[in-house]
Amino acid sequence: MPHIPGNAIGARFTGWGRALPPKVLTNHDLEAMVETSDQWIRERTGIERRHVGGTTASLSIESGRLAIEMAGVDPLDIDALVLSTTTPDRTVPATSATVQHGLGLKCGAFDVNAACSGFVYATVVAHGLIAMGSRKVLLIGTDTLSRVTDWGDRNTAVLFADGSGAAVLEATDDPGQLLGWDIDSDGSVEELLFCEIGGTIKMDGKEVFRRAVRIMVDSAEKSMAIAGVTADDIALVVPHQANIRIISAACDRLGVPMDRAAVCIHETGNTSSASIPLALFDAADQGRLSPGDLVLLVGFGAGMTAASAIIRWGA
Repeated sequence: MPHIPGNAIGARFTGWGRALPPKVLTNHDLEAMVETSDQWIRERTGIERRHVGGTTASLSIESGRLAIEMAGVDPLDIDALVLSTTTPDRTVPATSATVQHGLGLKCGAFDVNAACSGFVYATVVAHGLIAMGSRKVLLIGTDTLSRVTDWGDRNTAVLFADGSGAAVLEATDDPGQLLGWDIDSDGSVEELLFCEIGGTIKMDGKEVFRRAVRIMVDSAEKSMAIAGVTADDIALVVPHQANIRIISAACDRLGVPMDRAAVCIHETGNTSSASIPLALFDAADQGRLSPGDLVLLVGFGAGMTAASAIIRWGA
């Protein structure tokens, strides 16, 4: 398992922002589009409404601008932009190039695609850039899944939505926030959840559910072991917002009560790369985090990817 070198340059979140499209699609709206019901959706997913619309670039620019403003940094001082997305606006170039230009940045920019685990993957990558000498990195997780959703398929139409979350990561003189991390993938089961180019999302929901809980717990336990902490030390778990049942089952297996989990799925649906930053920064804005609190970020996604990170909150 990877251990963070003791002499590595540390980093912390110093600003964040969230962006959701203005159009809201409720469960009752879906009742008119596909054979389903508000009760069925709530009981099986925990979702009440979701936001749809916009482009990956436009939502990323909105959340990124808010993060830069909160951090109080000059856009020209950003050394790199890392955009986690599984729904780029174009095949070429990377959507991060459009976002870089829209924000007025003068730095390297690239996309990371690890599906719903992407924001944690990108968080690890951004800390690596800081460790190698970057001083300020803009980290964004954005997806516009409504563009690749079959709105006639009730197994997927009720789940997916659009959104973006961003953070400025700045180098510090102390060890920083990242205490432990884990990334993983099992490409042998990619057929459980995929989307062909030009197609829509296909998913074996039951099998994804079964595997998701296991790989989330496995990744989280690895990160905690690296950080030298236990579930009792975790102040807040921020899981990928895929399904309330998956979140509940994973927390139960980790031994973390649900009142210590950040949940926004009822308002946002599954926004893939955006779901963890949306839940994390929503919790921060609600005052649920204090300096020194240990936070567990953990997600799973198509691939099947898994990722987790232990962060000591100090933003």
